[in-house]
Amino acid sequence: MPQLPAPDYPADVRARLEADAKEVIARYPDSRSALLPLLHLVQSEEGHVTRTGVRFCAERLGLTTAEVTAVSTFYTMYRRKPSGDYQVGVCTNTLCAVMGGDAIFEELKEHLGVGNGETTEDGAVTLEHIECNAACDFAPVVMVNWEFFDNQTPDSAKRLVDDLRAGRTVEPTRGAPLCTYKETARMLAGFPDERPGAVEATGGAGPASLVGLRLAKGEAAPGHGADHVIAPRATADRPSDEPPSGSPTEQAPSGHPSSHDAPQETSASDSHHPAGHADEEGE
Repeated sequence: MPQLPAPDYPADVRARLEADAKEVIARYPDSRSALLPLLHLVQSEEGHVTRTGVRFCAERLGLTTAEVTAVSTFYTMYRRKPSGDYQVGVCTNTLCAVMGGDAIFEELKEHLGVGNGETTEDGAVTLEHIECNAACDFAPVVMVNWEFFDNQTPDSAKRLVDDLRAGRTVEPTRGAPLCTYKETARMLAGFPDERPGAVEATGGAGPASLVGLRLAKGEAAPGHGADHVIAPRATADRPSDEPPSGSPTEQAPSGHPSSHDAPQETSASDSHHPAGHADEEGE
């Protein structure tokens, strides 16, 4: 069992964190709401949420250490053990996986000699598989401290981690210049990125995502009119010569029903197999 209570920060560290915590707490009408940014703040000090960090948050917010621990262990962005200067996350969600994300992750594990969530011996890189980062246009995607490295291959990903471990400058495909994990945690606590040009650096979504955005906003898709809507096929309720919704001239292609208007054989619609009681198995 760990010794209780948790040790305190050195006096100078605690004074600095208390000043930062006061600024964070002042943003909220209820101090308890400041717990998430305060956890990022203590994580920026040691690279993970320590028992000392939990104690600090609890004292500043009038909570128990059990309450703070419950929150810090719920969210995956709070580290529970020492981790590297660079969190290298390989997206293994569906699209990135089939585009090569799984292969990248397996090769990086072998190349670095670590497993998922583990850190290299030099303390530089922590490897983990991550879920979708909304960058499917650029699959497979690798993230380092939440900055994008798009269209990766096993070879490019291995060069990336080698450069990180060697201390060479690495430029993300999009977004702000790379910084350490502790620096990232401080920004997540709500403090500004004071590096010159970092705030102005940004990167947009890919072409496919932007097409979807334009359609959602009612704008024209590339190569089509502004009212491009494929109507359902003709049915008994709507003759084929009736103008479909969305365009006064466009007709749906014959013999190509969409999923929403194709006939469905169900017990509720099939007169030869009528539905039984509501509690019947399968209903």
